[in-house]
Amino acid sequence: MKAGAGLFSALALFLLMGAVFTQRTRPKKPTRRPATIRKPSVPRPAVPAQPEPQEPTDFPPPILGPPSIFPDCPRECMCSPNYPNALNCENRNIRAIPVIPSRTHYLYLQNNYISEVMAEPFLNATEIRWVNLANNRIHRIDKMVFEKIPTLLYLYVQRNQLKEVPAGLPSSLEQLRLGRNRISKIPAGAFSKMGNLTLLDLYHNQLSDSDLGKNIFKDLKSLMQLNLAHNALKKMPAGVPNSLIQLFLDRNRIDDIPKDYFGGFNHLAFVRLNHNQLSDKGLPKLVFNISTLLDLQLSHNQIASVPLFNGHLEHLHLDHNTIESINGTQICPYSLQADMSDLSQVPRLRYLRLDGNHLSPPIPLDVIMCFRHLHSIVI
Repeated sequence: MKAGAGLFSALALFLLMGAVFTQRTRPKKPTRRPATIRKPSVPRPAVPAQPEPQEPTDFPPPILGPPSIFPDCPRECMCSPNYPNALNCENRNIRAIPVIPSRTHYLYLQNNYISEVMAEPFLNATEIRWVNLANNRIHRIDKMVFEKIPTLLYLYVQRNQLKEVPAGLPSSLEQLRLGRNRISKIPAGAFSKMGNLTLLDLYHNQLSDSDLGKNIFKDLKSLMQLNLAHNALKKMPAGVPNSLIQLFLDRNRIDDIPKDYFGGFNHLAFVRLNHNQLSDKGLPKLVFNISTLLDLQLSHNQIASVPLFNGHLEHLHLDHNTIESINGTQICPYSLQADMSDLSQVPRLRYLRLDGNHLSPPIPLDVIMCFRHLHSIVI
């Protein structure tokens, strides 16, 4: 019995010692990684910084289309099988004119980044009739470009950076558009032998009176439209061909018209002198008594009285001047006492604009009695 009790006591003591052993505090795992010992770094030789890649120009890359059925069609242009004589290169981000196929009659190069027009691309293009170079950055046109293109009829170079009228233009030319450039010089003989030219547009340039000598336009025997608006002219241009139908001189500084200026014109129908410095002093009494004149525009000047005009005039713009009164008896091309039963003899004025002056309604009765074809009057 005592031996069993001793064995039980020894077993209890052994279990107690195991429990105490298991309750001993265990070392906690470190929450941070122990610092690593780095090897001393060996200095490397300095490498120079590479510059950022840059485009050669500020222009976007040319737009290249798929191969054409025409083997001579430049990739930066389009050649439609429906129009085999047309080369369409507009809006393609082109910086230099590609080689023009010999079959080309109509060349469209507008809205690109072309800066120079050289002769080489045109060597085989001897039958071109229409060239559109509008809205580029052209500052130079080689005088040899067009000398071997005897069929050229229309040349459009508006909205560029030309400083003078190009030389060497062909005698076949019928329309020349040079508006919105920086032209301040017309070389002597620039329009010589151009007897076929019907339209000359020099709108919005930097031309002054000294740039327009009296012989500048003498060879333009067929000229019908001359646009010199938005320049720096103080006088009416001299030597304008009497074949002219439309003369546009808006937005200059003209303050005087010689009394016989329009005397030699046989077909002049449209005259625009808006936004100038004309006053009664600079308008001779009968300067606009032109039987062919249909539309006369004198808006935004300093005119104080309605000028006299011919009975064939149909449209008269006198808005934004300094007119304070209008006398129908004075401006009527015919006497109010004359027999006007024949309407073919009645003045043909149909539109009269007088707003922006110092006038107040109503319209004087004598104006209504004289101008019986008047359909619209703005006051």
